[in-house]
Amino acid sequence: MRISVFGTGYVGLVTGVCLADFGLNVTCVDVVPEKIEMLKNGKSPIYEPGIEVFLERNIKNNRISFTLDSRAAIESADVIFIAVGTPPADNGEADLTYVYQVAEDIGRYMNGYKVVVDKSTVPIGTGQKVKSMIQEQLHKRAATFTFDVVSNPEFLREGKALQDFTHPDRVVIGAESDRAADAMKHVYRPLYLNETPFVITNIETAEMIKYASNAFLATKITFINEIANLCEAVGADVQQVANAMGRDGRISPKFLHAGPGYGGSCFPKDTKALAQIGRQYDTPQTLVEAAIAANEGQKQRMIGKIRAALGDLSGRTIGVLGLAFKPETDDMREAPSITIVKGLLEAGARVRAYDPQSMEEAKGYFGPREDLLYMEDAYDVAEGADAVVLITEWHEFRNMDLHQLRALTKEAVLIDLRNIYTGAEAREAGFRYICVGQAEGRS
Repeated sequence: MRISVFGTGYVGLVTGVCLADFGLNVTCVDVVPEKIEMLKNGKSPIYEPGIEVFLERNIKNNRISFTLDSRAAIESADVIFIAVGTPPADNGEADLTYVYQVAEDIGRYMNGYKVVVDKSTVPIGTGQKVKSMIQEQLHKRAATFTFDVVSNPEFLREGKALQDFTHPDRVVIGAESDRAADAMKHVYRPLYLNETPFVITNIETAEMIKYASNAFLATKITFINEIANLCEAVGADVQQVANAMGRDGRISPKFLHAGPGYGGSCFPKDTKALAQIGRQYDTPQTLVEAAIAANEGQKQRMIGKIRAALGDLSGRTIGVLGLAFKPETDDMREAPSITIVKGLLEAGARVRAYDPQSMEEAKGYFGPREDLLYMEDAYDVAEGADAVVLITEWHEFRNMDLHQLRALTKEAVLIDLRNIYTGAEAREAGFRYICVGQAEGRS
């Protein structure tokens, strides 16, 4: 079985290297020559721990190749994955331009039965639209080839994507024929043999599963953040609340971590898209809408927390630890740090920032500024700072020498927006400690 994967971004490249690792013959397609050249040389255009190991191994074993030639990739493939970007439009809808371009190319160049797989996160109804666009191109050619469209949503966590792909909780396949479903089982044969649960549905249900899953997780994060804000007001400890809640098997502890709000490539985009779909079909997703608004409010609340600790921020120097939306990625899309850093700069503060991976990304978001400096490490960030604000919980921030950090700061204020330290250890080092979900001084 030959596989072609359109798109060598996050989802496409992870899909390509992992399917090659399953022993399949994979061709990855992109329209950017520089990316294709990088990949041919074993270099990944995305940051994901371990991906270059997979890449080099499968290039060496001749199981993966890279091309700009979409026609050859379509003609040679049995199964074609569409894994291109679906960025949000201004109204929250997913922009499907790239998906539709691939669908039209498939219709133009199809030369026999194909299984066309929507791997990108797409709104409900996209599979049927892709099917009609392919059929339209075949009609223009007076061609009568048969094909199936399948929805096979991804559930990849940035920083853990290779593990998630090769050891998934489930594989969701939305198909309209046994032939297509069987082909997908063959693609995922190593997982099927390992008794990974396979959920076989129609196309629309598979599309909905992806949106519903991400919206639920985003809502769960928002819920614990709102509980954290209430805990601060009433004198409770959100970490103990979350710990006790998570021991209930119906709830589980995952995603019950208070912080500055969710970000990234999936949750913000998918919640907004689901809300837009709900409005389109006159079935408002009120809980999701509330989560979106509350999440934006949580980011703003973090600026207020810093202001409450320091007073007037004008002329103050703030050290910021972590810019990526989560650890083990350089992704800054919708990261809480964007809102927080911009808010500090607008209030007249100077910012000294450090992130292990995303500082080049950050320069694209903030532009060149004299009041925003990028430092070499956490201790450079702290030097002369009126406060140190921890935004992203990278491992290297979890075991800092707090006494050394304190010695470098101008004022002894540590604002821990991920609750990775305790008030006792921070105060022992001489810090005034402020976190999320606890009244100051109670932890």
